[in-house]
Amino acid sequence: MADETPAQNPPVAAAPPPPTSATVTDSESPAVLEKQDPSPPSHVPAVSVSVTESASTTIAENEEQAPPLEPAALEPDSSDKGSGKEELPPTPPPQAVESESEPPAVTEAPKEENPPAPAAETVVISESESQQPPAPPQQEVVTESESLAAMMEKEETGAPAEPTAAGTTTTTTTTTTTTTTSAQEEVAAAVEEKKVPQNLGSFKEESNKEADLSDSERKALEELKQLVREAIDSNLFNSESKSEENPEKEKKQESKEVSIWGIPLLKDERSDVILLKFLRARDFKAKDAFVMIKNTIRWRKEFGIDELLDEDLGDDMEKVVFMHGQDKEGHPVCYNVYGEFQNKELYQKAFSDEEKRMKFLRWRIQLLEKSIRKLDFSPGGVSTIFQVSDLKNSPGPGKKELRLATKQALQVLQDNYPEFVAKQVFINVPWWYLAFYTMISPFMTQRTKSKFVIALPSKSAETLFKYIPPEQVPIQYGGLSVDYCDCNPEFSDADPATEMTVKPGTKQTVEITIFEKCILVWEIRVVGWEVSYGAEFVPDAKDSYAVIIQKPTKMTAKDEPVVSQSFKVGELGKVLLTVDNPTSKKKKLLYRFKVKPFCD
Repeated sequence: MADETPAQNPPVAAAPPPPTSATVTDSESPAVLEKQDPSPPSHVPAVSVSVTESASTTIAENEEQAPPLEPAALEPDSSDKGSGKEELPPTPPPQAVESESEPPAVTEAPKEENPPAPAAETVVISESESQQPPAPPQQEVVTESESLAAMMEKEETGAPAEPTAAGTTTTTTTTTTTTTTSAQEEVAAAVEEKKVPQNLGSFKEESNKEADLSDSERKALEELKQLVREAIDSNLFNSESKSEENPEKEKKQESKEVSIWGIPLLKDERSDVILLKFLRARDFKAKDAFVMIKNTIRWRKEFGIDELLDEDLGDDMEKVVFMHGQDKEGHPVCYNVYGEFQNKELYQKAFSDEEKRMKFLRWRIQLLEKSIRKLDFSPGGVSTIFQVSDLKNSPGPGKKELRLATKQALQVLQDNYPEFVAKQVFINVPWWYLAFYTMISPFMTQRTKSKFVIALPSKSAETLFKYIPPEQVPIQYGGLSVDYCDCNPEFSDADPATEMTVKPGTKQTVEITIFEKCILVWEIRVVGWEVSYGAEFVPDAKDSYAVIIQKPTKMTAKDEPVVSQSFKVGELGKVLLTVDNPTSKKKKLLYRFKVKPFCD
């Protein structure tokens, strides 16, 4: 039997074996989670994990400076001193968010009357510290699409881990003093952070349970129900449709309950969730919400939504807007990739004339309708979508056709799809969007702004990981998730990954201790690379030699984003995965592994 069989495969799909006494994961939080399994499989080998961090042997002398809009804020050195392993309690890995909430020390910042806000790890508009409490949700309810529609109008006027073996798994961290960054870099980061508008609070999704509603909200809901009931009894909704052309169809509709997104407006436990969306969009004014419902029903009939669901509109736009994975709270994630419109042929096909713009709108609405049908509208379910807008290589506000199509789409969403956005994250944000956002921000409500998160290019992956598990983030955005047709069969999106931060000028080592013969399979990635990566097996026996699985190799951004490897362990020992970061920027390290038994 061979001792070593390294392999290079992209990520992918296999259900993980049951967890053991303690499984290190980072899919929900950076902290180490422990799960007990009183009867682990006897054939699965025992392993343990240890993470060590030491000073890097080299520091890049001529580090390329970040662009003006990409702050290079670095974590302060808040790691524990000392060395050695700790068995219990397990210590959170270095990527734990304790240090992320602390602003980096600025040693030589210029004196100002109003000091700049602390430079956060990511440019998060909705998560800065509050200077004053946010307005209550009932005060002014404006959906994200409403604010975006206003933005488009303003624009027209000239706007610019997971071991599964039987045995213990622990994570210990020992850190030596790291090389500190220059005061100049920290000052630049703080100044850059100040350029990005800061919100006062973070949006918290309201409960749809009737027991959680205030008295005034409950009263408004009952009033809206009464208005809807009277409209259904008087056939008001059907009489305003185009049913005059088809009297027989009208007669059939009279006897049916009026539904939106496949859910009746009355007589269903999910009905209240639908009605509450319209109420929140109209500040709990029952009459205004009823008018909105009536207009939405009329628009859905005129637009032919029921027929649209079965219509074949082609797949030309699948790379522009697509659904992929879930966030940490279970919301489906929708990605909007504006850079795809740099393709002139695609741009002309979508926006060159009114007919094509209407076809694009129908395609976009069809995708949204299909996504909504998969949501859970029960009172405690997930009934909103997490939106990610990628502005990398975006055509910008200068493209008139794109601006018109976007404004038209946003107006439709504003009028007919209220309260479907859980969070709106903008990544790879260019300078012109920051200037534009700064200009229109004062006209946006606090509720709307609290849903927005803005990330500059250097912080995009890091920002996504705050809300979406790394194994659910597409590989092109720094995660481990790939298309199932081109993936590593050993892993799937269900296999959690551990996320860590490799500080500037440090060397991070993931140590996997093997207690039985097995096949170890792992994936590892450093977002953006520009670090050295190596792997080796160190046997416990003193008379044995270490086996180099991969020599330390400089990995660049052009290399494979994810390294997939495996190793047959024929004797007890440790597999060491080492990442050496000689740069002056911190790096995000992702890894996951599993063990499989094998027979001699």
